[in-house]
Amino acid sequence: MSDITRKQHWEHAYETKASDAVSWYQRRPDVSLTMIHDAGLPLEAPLIDVGGGASTLIDALLDEGHSDLSVLDISSAALSKAQERLGPMASHVDWIVADVLDFTPSKRYALWHDRAVFHFLVDAHDRARYLETLQRSLLPEGQMVIATFAEDGPEHCSGLPVARYSVASLQAVLGAAFELVESTRETHLTPGGAEQHFTYARLRRV
Repeated sequence: MSDITRKQHWEHAYETKASDAVSWYQRRPDVSLTMIHDAGLPLEAPLIDVGGGASTLIDALLDEGHSDLSVLDISSAALSKAQERLGPMASHVDWIVADVLDFTPSKRYALWHDRAVFHFLVDAHDRARYLETLQRSLLPEGQMVIATFAEDGPEHCSGLPVARYSVASLQAVLGAAFELVESTRETHLTPGGAEQHFTYARLRRV
């Protein structure tokens, strides 16, 4: 999928559906929050939510007192919905409209969170571009929390093919630059009542 087509796809997805009607909606992203807590970072550490869209993760992090938060998404419509939901609190977040594959960070982050992007990268070249961005963006010994569809997860999402991963295959793709710290599985129940199995991992840059 070309960069232009990818952006058009996600703008359409968020312009035509309510935030709580998309299949990936979570009222509260508990597994992500637990892994972020486990990272043991100070509240002032810079965190970025990649592909954050209209996710409520940022709400929870603000409520906990995190003070250096960024959300990146290819869809301006998605970020607008999150900003509207947060109201005045939105001014405490750096909102970045960009394709992660082309993202040039203005600073480096202590933690990179991705529950929405990596499993859509079915092309090896796109995965390589993602990893280049990740390396540019993370501080030395920075951490990442990543969630992908598990090996028994869906083969498509939002009309697009996805790659599915076990913890071992995810580690293999990320490479020796990252060491696994912890992992788990989640069965996500979509707003439509379907079950989706996810692989979650927290890794540290070495």
